[in-house]
Amino acid sequence: MEAVITILGSGTSMGVPTLGCDCRVCTSPDPRDKRTRPSIRIEFQRHSILIDTGPDFHAQALREGVRHVDAVFYTHAHADHILGLDDLRPLSFQHKHRLPLYADTATADVIERIFDYTFSSENKYPTSARVSLHRITHPQQKMELFGTTFQAVPLIHGDMPVTGYRFGKAAYLTDLSDIPDSSLPLLHGLDVLIIDALRPEPHPSHSHLEKSIDFVEKIRPRQAWFTHIAHQMLHEETDAALPANIHLAYDGLRIPFEI
Repeated sequence: MEAVITILGSGTSMGVPTLGCDCRVCTSPDPRDKRTRPSIRIEFQRHSILIDTGPDFHAQALREGVRHVDAVFYTHAHADHILGLDDLRPLSFQHKHRLPLYADTATADVIERIFDYTFSSENKYPTSARVSLHRITHPQQKMELFGTTFQAVPLIHGDMPVTGYRFGKAAYLTDLSDIPDSSLPLLHGLDVLIIDALRPEPHPSHSHLEKSIDFVEKIRPRQAWFTHIAHQMLHEETDAALPANIHLAYDGLRIPFEI
């Protein structure tokens, strides 16, 4: 089944340009160096699935013409991944039933607390997002949606367990510092791997450039795209130095694949 991934955002939590910074990346005229907070859209057979809705989701959706959403998967509860949930409101009104959201238990608990006016049983706000939150209770849980399987992939983000996702022959692994050995078999046979590569220097909770290249060599996808990129890496310069099957992602990139 043919599908397309759109990179809604390829940046880190502070975005690029970073506020108050005049470095050569933040002042670059290359549009690929303008990086909003990380998220993707997956389209297949007229369905539209999101992974994460960060604080830039409203602008991303306008930029990419997102007019409907059928489901949202969340990787973890950091601000740059969940704070756009409220912008799902007008898209959720289109649904006869509630728009399904999927998250592990820890992430779901935080989402319910932050957006309590959305999920409270006593909620009286008439235009709250019409969503339903489904907890992923097993770290390698499979979820069947619209004729395809979404596979949870356990990852480590510093000292925090987070969730990546595999769907068909593609996987999205943002915000990681390590991949448990038990998760590697879930990533066999990929055509497309989108993976965290924050910056050239090591970081306590994110994979850095060299480490991400090592992950790609271990997983062996046909092609890999680095995301969650900070302002230490100029797109054109960094991309030209990467191995032939690895590239930096950028906002608005569309990647075809088989789901």
